[in-house]
Amino acid sequence: MILEAAMLQVKPGMEQEYEESFRKASTIISSMKGYISHELQRCMGEEGKYLLLVKWESLEDHTVGFRQSKEYQEWKSLLHRFYHPFPTVEHFEKVNLNQGDFLIKE
Repeated sequence: MILEAAMLQVKPGMEQEYEESFRKASTIISSMKGYISHELQRCMGEEGKYLLLVKWESLEDHTVGFRQSKEYQEWKSLLHRFYHPFPTVEHFEKVNLNQGDFLIKE
């Protein structure tokens, strides 16, 4: 499993419209092969700043399966006009730690 993370900066005054478009776009990404889950977090300290986290079964499910699909073109048309600057997307993999080393509280 990999975690895709993107810090998103939405143009001022477009936050509500962006969130509505993101709701529509969520159905696109959630239908893709290898998709596990996603969440969008709104920054409490800076207007227009969001964090997108998407879990994929593999890196290729995102970089090839999604990014090279016709569905991605629809995703792009719904969301990319809101961003300035355009976000950098990064991918992470879980570090296996011995159980009991850390207590994680949610």
